[in-house]
Amino acid sequence: MTDSARPSAEEIILYEKDPKTKIATITLNRPDHLNAPTAASRLRYADLLHRANVDDDVKVLVIRGVGDHLGTGADITEVMEMNDAPTAGPRLSELRLSEDDVRYPPKDSYRYGGTLGQYYASPLGGCRSLQDFKKISILEVKGYCYGWHFYQAADADLVISADDALFGHPAFRYIGWAPRMWTWVQMMGLRKFQEMVFTGRPFSAEEMYECSFVNSVVPRDDLETEVEKYALACARNRPTDTVFMQKVFFEMYKQHQGEYMGSMLTGLFESIGNIARPDGDDLVLDEDVIAGGIPNAVRGNDDQFPPEWRLSRTGRNKK
Repeated sequence: MTDSARPSAEEIILYEKDPKTKIATITLNRPDHLNAPTAASRLRYADLLHRANVDDDVKVLVIRGVGDHLGTGADITEVMEMNDAPTAGPRLSELRLSEDDVRYPPKDSYRYGGTLGQYYASPLGGCRSLQDFKKISILEVKGYCYGWHFYQAADADLVISADDALFGHPAFRYIGWAPRMWTWVQMMGLRKFQEMVFTGRPFSAEEMYECSFVNSVVPRDDLETEVEKYALACARNRPTDTVFMQKVFFEMYKQHQGEYMGSMLTGLFESIGNIARPDGDDLVLDEDVIAGGIPNAVRGNDDQFPPEWRLSRTGRNKK
């Protein structure tokens, strides 16, 4: 799919606010692609968080998705296309630059991957942006909460989940690491997060509640009502100035625990990931696999695991 065939960033990331309640909402609106954000829409997401962070009409931000799922992560097809593009234009665009006056590092350099990997640790990159948000953020989770969407679950202040949700990252099964690992291990606890990483299995909403990662788990039909209850309570509590002070306190605590250092470290791992030698039976997302379709490759690999540990809901129903 070419960039021209993809929805615009404005179509994928919707934003509205209610000055009366001081509640704003970011809605991920690409249900036919499981709300996968494009590079451009991740940048819009970062910009909207910056806007809401300053806006005195906003005290609480709710983030939700259209359709049956919050989302399954970034648009992998776009990522592959950007990597294979004849020029570095797409990569520069994600860095908010153009080819007019900037030459991107060559493919045989460490900086080719390292530049973007480290950029994801910046709020400007649209991956870690919610971490620096100084208002109250609430993530509404349903269905899949994988990949980039799982980043948001790590960084949100409150996570309200439907009982059908699954949390995790396909990278644990297909790459080995992901940008918010430091925060996930802090939020979930070392033992359970190691289980997620080493088995690659997603965790249910109830398991995440038991890990103290999720604040509330309700039936799908009650999800929006539960989120509204939390949002209104937060909006009616202490003044916005107090919230800002509270968030600075929690940010200082997170930095004392090494949150930003963790982002830099995973950026390093992503930058040198191509030196990891696969075992003979590993699924490697090379050109031949991509040509056959990523979903087909992932589905075949998923079948090697116990049904209740598969990433795909459809695969979980197969024995």
